[in-house]
Amino acid sequence: MCNPKELEAAYRRLAKSRLSRRSFLELAGVSGLTVTAADLALSRPAQASPKRGGKLTICLSKGSTTDSLDPATYLDYYMATVGWGSLGNGLTQVDAQGSVQPDLAESFEPSNGAKDWTFKLRKGLSFHNGKSVSSSDVVASIRHHMGPNSKSAVKSTIADFQDIRADGGNIIFTLSQGNADFPYILSDYHLPIMPSKDNGSVDWESGNRTGPYMLKKFQPGVATSMKRNPNYHRTAWFDEVEVLSVVDPMARTSALLSGEVDYIDSCDPKTLHFLKEDATLEVDEVAGQAHNVFAMNVTVPPFDNCDVRSALKYGIDREDILRKVFDGLGVVGNDNPIAPRMKFAVDPQPRHTYDPDMAKRLIRKAGLGRLQVSLSAADAAFNGAVDAAVLFQSSASQAGIDIKVVREPNEAYWDEVWMKKPFVASQWYGRPTVGWLFDLAYASGSKWNETAWKNARFNSLLAQARSEHDDAKRAQMYAECQQLVHGDGGLINFMFIKFASAHRKSVAHGELLSNWDIDGLRIAERWWRV
Repeated sequence: MCNPKELEAAYRRLAKSRLSRRSFLELAGVSGLTVTAADLALSRPAQASPKRGGKLTICLSKGSTTDSLDPATYLDYYMATVGWGSLGNGLTQVDAQGSVQPDLAESFEPSNGAKDWTFKLRKGLSFHNGKSVSSSDVVASIRHHMGPNSKSAVKSTIADFQDIRADGGNIIFTLSQGNADFPYILSDYHLPIMPSKDNGSVDWESGNRTGPYMLKKFQPGVATSMKRNPNYHRTAWFDEVEVLSVVDPMARTSALLSGEVDYIDSCDPKTLHFLKEDATLEVDEVAGQAHNVFAMNVTVPPFDNCDVRSALKYGIDREDILRKVFDGLGVVGNDNPIAPRMKFAVDPQPRHTYDPDMAKRLIRKAGLGRLQVSLSAADAAFNGAVDAAVLFQSSASQAGIDIKVVREPNEAYWDEVWMKKPFVASQWYGRPTVGWLFDLAYASGSKWNETAWKNARFNSLLAQARSEHDDAKRAQMYAECQQLVHGDGGLINFMFIKFASAHRKSVAHGELLSNWDIDGLRIAERWWRV
């Protein structure tokens, strides 16, 4: 097998035109690099050729003192970046084109109308402690999220797993119904593969996994430090990686400008142009499925009235918020969580544009005089959440709606405010498929159904679409699902965002992944020092 140093040297010869593309791809294949990853390497500019060594310091806007290494509890992309993108791997991963690819799996095949799926485990894999990865470890890792006592965030997503078993080097999944998108599910950041214990449970406490970096120190809500895994099945370039949690956007920006950190996520749109003018920095803007929302709990008055919900949807000036708070860095949303670029996406009608007169009519229809509600927000939800809530308050006042903006503390916002209070600011990063996002956040019984919305017709269509192999029929079902969320649900999706990050030019990357921020959460593996 080709070692990473030989592969790096081959890339440099290629950059200097002393090695053919075919020869490079052959060498990359021997090294265990996928064709997708090899093509990524070929797309790198010569002046940014990778160098082994150094330390990468990442500064993220998420993270909490309640964070845990248990992947069942991962709430945001701080732990996803640490526990999945740096320490671990799943069976599959999503590439830059939005297609699902093998990761720890070597291949996967459906049978029995996509009710059964067989995943062949890649050979030669090992955990950080040197133990070989077996199909039994995979089974235990998935079962960690199953069962009546599980509180995993993905429990509802994998609810139709009837059985999972090891068969030599294969893992066989049996589903209650066919699912043509099933391999995407196993790319979820809650599903890293962990070593199993004798009792069938898994060791999640140690952070011992298969990923490019090995855990040194974990301080929840503060920092995580890691060192390179010398036995990783692909290439990891840095000697060390540190991931910091800094919620305050100005503090992150200052840390980048001073050289304390190499990378920051969620750049403040108000200061983005200053970062672009700094010759030592590079700014990346990536359009994906992420969206900023205000969520109403439809079981709590007055949000239990559909006319009230609709009035609020017409009472928000989305264009004004996008322009003033986000400096145009995004696209106005229409209360549909499915991003326009996704397969099966539609634009539900009528469009919810700012219409104070319509809002007033709906309030009267609901039997109310002037609507009064409280909206909880903190910039921990998303950068600019408080400012967006204040602008919503201003536009709604012209529509007969009095909104009291409650400025919540950033600390523990996701634990003490989100899904605890009836009207809150929130952010979603989307999922690669329509069915997956709907299962996760809108289906009855979903742990993360932040609006507590239950619609029998929606749930029926969602179940049918999941197992339907005719794309035309699936498109019709998913279109109606989106229309139901738009018209009846408690979601105010006022914008799809662009991921805006900045890094020092002393680190570099190839084509960025758009399924998640932070280069698909895999920055630690995919970036290098120049």
